[in-house]
Amino acid sequence: MTHLRLAIAGDLHGAWGAEDERLLNQLRPDAVLFVGDLSDGDLRLTRRIRSLPHPKAVILGNHDRGRDRSGGVLRQQLTLLDGVHCAWQRLRLDPLPLSIVGGRPCSSGGGFQLSKAVEAVYGPVSLEESAQRIATAAAEVPADQPLVVMAHCGPTGLGSDPASPCGRDWKIPALDWGDQDLALAIDRIARHRVPDLVVFGHMHHQLKRGSGLRQSLLRDRRGTAYLNAACVPRSGRDTGNKLLLHLSWAEFEGPALTHLSHRWYQPDGQLMHEELLPQQEPLAC
Repeated sequence: MTHLRLAIAGDLHGAWGAEDERLLNQLRPDAVLFVGDLSDGDLRLTRRIRSLPHPKAVILGNHDRGRDRSGGVLRQQLTLLDGVHCAWQRLRLDPLPLSIVGGRPCSSGGGFQLSKAVEAVYGPVSLEESAQRIATAAAEVPADQPLVVMAHCGPTGLGSDPASPCGRDWKIPALDWGDQDLALAIDRIARHRVPDLVVFGHMHHQLKRGSGLRQSLLRDRRGTAYLNAACVPRSGRDTGNKLLLHLSWAEFEGPALTHLSHRWYQPDGQLMHEELLPQQEPLAC
């Protein structure tokens, strides 16, 4: 049975460099997942991510199109990420026994909407069409592989409090700011096979106005694990002023998820802190 180790990088917002690449070289994960918002349309960073020697999957976020509404920047991003961008498809990470099912590209949460840039590139796509594309891609994943869904924003249904995984915390009233099409797709997928892991970002861990931290690791009543990887900023200093870098981490034995956590490393690969998926009562969702 194959043991897989996945490193998951939350919203970068331009913060990626030599120390991050040094860390990946030390950890040697089987694959690296990027949940979007690499930058504000900086193609240089996209090229750097694309050139990483590790198997990888990327879903672009709402910031990645920059300020361009015409779709020009988005097209350039997609060209650079050809073969690793997973939006609305099953991305095979051959020769690994691993596929990533991609959600809607460039999501900004809040239910369902397509930006002008996304419409310019992909054409008009309805909520129903988006959900069906995701569900169809998931149906292609072999039963002996993990079923991993990756989107920029998570689904609706994970709570409406400010600290919920996709809860709106910047405006009153708080509400569920997840993606409706992703939630619909997950429900359809689960009729045939329960997803093992849903990975996303967008909703930063640190809440607005110093209100604490967002819930970012949980499991629903069906057994699907959810990971919000958007630790922003991804780097910091410990009490000894040593640099720490954040990665989320998932491990599988065959198709079964055996480990899920947030981790803070030194660039040499030394693990300094870990927050595990809590052993808690599942959500009533």
